[in-house]
Amino acid sequence: MKFNLLPKEEKFFELFKLQANKVKEGIEALDEMVNNYVDIEKKYRKIEHIEHEGDAITHDIFTRLRETFITPFDREDIHELASGLDDVLDCIEGVASRLNFFGIKEPTPQLVELVTIINKAVCQIYEAIARLKTLEHVHSFCEEINTLENRADLICQSATASLFEHAETVEQLKDLIRLKEIYGRLEIASDRCEDVANVIEGIVIKTA
Repeated sequence: MKFNLLPKEEKFFELFKLQANKVKEGIEALDEMVNNYVDIEKKYRKIEHIEHEGDAITHDIFTRLRETFITPFDREDIHELASGLDDVLDCIEGVASRLNFFGIKEPTPQLVELVTIINKAVCQIYEAIARLKTLEHVHSFCEEINTLENRADLICQSATASLFEHAETVEQLKDLIRLKEIYGRLEIASDRCEDVANVIEGIVIKTA
């Protein structure tokens, strides 16, 4: 039977849930942005603000990690999980900023689909984080994130190939450069979701 002589700091679970919720807010705002493509700068500024709030939570986790003697799981895993969630939100903000500053007139169907996939992946992350204390059904959420990441890779490859295939005019070449950058950022966001899932699965293995 496992037991601890000293109490573990339980505040981490609350902070991780707050951080995951902030990532969820960010992707939901991006989803709304690409599906209702008006007032782009205003919507970007909202996502930028969410990202700043997420940074503050990440900082709180790192501060508590430095000051806490007994942690609920490995210190390295706490650091990697917080960093991974922060990376996902950074990517979301990066997509929104590019949509705003690149002057994208209208998101492509592939772009919208990629945002939808990342939204689903973030929802899976949130559900897994919400169960981090008990680790109940966490593996199934992580499996779904991996499946979604594979789908996102295929869409990114197809969408990028299509850009090169149809780039003939100067404007189309400009679109190629702008959209390729945004597709790449979305693919990275999907990869970072998978990284978070891998950290969570590592926690499950270590605590089993």
